[in-house]
Formats: sequence, structure tokens, C-alpha cells
Amino acid sequence: MADKVVFAQPKVELHVHLDGAFRVETIMDVAKRRGIVMPAKTVEDMRNLIVVHQPGTLTTFLEKFGLYMHVVAGDKAAIKRIAYEFVEDKAKEGAIYVEVRYSPHLLANCKVDPIPWNQEEGDVSPEEVVRLVNKGLSEGERDFKIKARSILCCMRHMPKWSMDVVKLCEKYRKDGVVGIDLAGDESLVCQANSEHRQAYEEAVRCGIHRTVHAGEVGPPCMVKEAVEVLKAERIGHGYRTLEDPELYKKLLDQKMHFEVCPISSKLTGACCSDFATHPVTTFMKDKANYSLNTDDPLIFNSTLNLEYSTAHELMGFNEEEFKRVNILSAKHCFLPEKEKEELVRSLCEAYGMIQQTAF
Repeated sequence: MADKVVFAQPKVELHVHLDGAFRVETIMDVAKRRGIVMPAKTVEDMRNLIVVHQPGTLTTFLEKFGLYMHVVAGDKAAIKRIAYEFVEDKAKEGAIYVEVRYSPHLLANCKVDPIPWNQEEGDVSPEEVVRLVNKGLSEGERDFKIKARSILCCMRHMPKWSMDVVKLCEKYRKDGVVGIDLAGDESLVCQANSEHRQAYEEAVRCGIHRTVHAGEVGPPCMVKEAVEVLKAERIGHGYRTLEDPELYKKLLDQKMHFEVCPISSKLTGACCSDFATHPVTTFMKDKANYSLNTDDPLIFNSTLNLEYSTAHELMGFNEEEFKRVNILSAKHCFLPEKEKEELVRSLCEAYGMIQQTAF
């Protein structure tokens, strides 16, 4: 599907999963090299299996990863390749800065318990995954002239991995890693003494930037927990915040940043299928602090251009709102302050805006 470009200006993306952004061609190529039998023989047939075509549930969406993650996991060349290709794809979509997130444990095949995707034990640890992704992103930056940084994900169903994630964030904070995330099934709350909470407390102590998936399909209390217990600086999705007007007003006043993904939210059943009444339209009207993102472009068959054309044609966005959203995205990215200021300045110049009045 050809993308319609409604905003041909530099963009910033803050919420996109590396493991939801592989190229199908790469999946099939690596499978052939590794001798892995796939459930489809052609790229197009495999794409048709992976892509979510109709609104469903978050569970249905999560099942898609099982179709292809085992192909890339544990393979050094493939891990570096998918990171490099990710940067190329985002450059083609007009991004000048992107933060891509992933679980290093879900791409490893040693020093991780349990080893994911029924792999045999190998020689790719979570730390080796981070090094390989960093190298792929760095080479992509050099070749495609955009800036790419990564966020490492804790997984709600695997709390014993979380402290290891914090340690990796700390070790590689000057080598491409800018923050930590908590992703997965929102029905798994963070209890008072949970390993997730302890990991986030350590992240606060170390000065590691924090975002949390919350309020996507879970109730507003999950957003409140993310902010008050885990000390999140940004919220992944956050649509259900609107069900608690008091909490929503509080977060508006705090200028909490919501990482929203319109197409994703429709296809996972997180929001109603009518974009005209989507929670993001309320964020827009209230001048909330938020960004527009693709989430898992492979599975949702999406690009930044498709997200923007959807927002324009079905949600009432105009060019000024796109500019405002991207400035906010830059202002609330996890880059060091000097680099953040440079990013904001470059957007203001591209948009013909005076920087001090841009917010």
C-alpha cells in the first residue's frame, strides 16, 4: 500500500518496537540461511500471516510474534541486520530521531531463563544482543543521516529479568541506550515489593529515563501505578486515562507525555474502531503532551506516513498540530539535554518556527 504523505517534514518517533518492525524479506532470508521451515513459502504469504487485518485483541496481536521471532533470536548477523534496516526504514519515512525499544532477553539464547522461542542454548546473551543492536543502529545512523537510540524493555510476565535490564541500561547509557520500559500484559500489576518495582527504583537512583506501557487495555489505575509507583516520565499509550477524569486532569497539569499509536490501538481492540472518537482526538483538543508513533509497523502494516495520513483524514489533525506534536516529542525524548536542545532547534528551523514560542 502506497503511503500518502500529508506531512512532508522531519519527524520524531518515540514508541516503536524493534521486534515488531522486522522486514518480512529479512525474516524469510534468515530462515532460509538457517534452515528454518516457515509456515509460508513466499514473502507475501508470510506477510499475510503476520499482519493483523481486522480489529481483534491484544492477545491475538501478541501471538503474531511466535511466527517469526525464533528466526532472528540467537543469530548475531540477523540481530545486527534488523537494527540497521530499521534505521533505513525510518529515514525513508522522514524521521530524524527515533527511540526504538526491545527486550534483549527475547532475542537471546544464553544467560536467560527460560530461553525463549524453544531455542537451543547458544552464545548470544542479552548483553550481546544490546551490543549487536547498538552496532546496527550506529551503522544505520552513519549511512542514513538520522539519530537512533534504544530503550530496553522489562516484560511484565518475567519480573526476574528486570534488574538485569536496569544493569544493561546503566552499562550502555553512553553507547546508544537512553531508557527503560515495562511492556506486556497489563493484568499483571506491580506489587509493592515486586522485582519490577525494585528495578524501577534502581533506575531512578541511577538517573535512567523511564517509560511504561499503561492504560492501553488496562484500567486507569495502571497509569496511576506507572506514574506514582514506577515514576514513569512517559506513558506508553495511556488511552484509558480518560476514564478517570481526575487522573487525566492531574497528568495534563503535569504535562505527562503520552506515546500514542492510533492504528495499533484500533487493531488490538485497545480503542473503538471509530477514529473520529478516538482518545487521541481528546488529547489533541486539550493540547495534551503526546507523540504519534507506529508501535509495531510490521504487524500493523503501518508507517509514520500512514499514521499521519490517518490522523489527518480521520481525526482532524492539521499541519500545525503535527508540528506541535513533533516539537513535544523532541522536548520529551530521552536524549541528554544538549542533544535534545539541538533536536528541538533543528525541528523549529525546519518548521519555520521561533524556538522560544514553539511549545
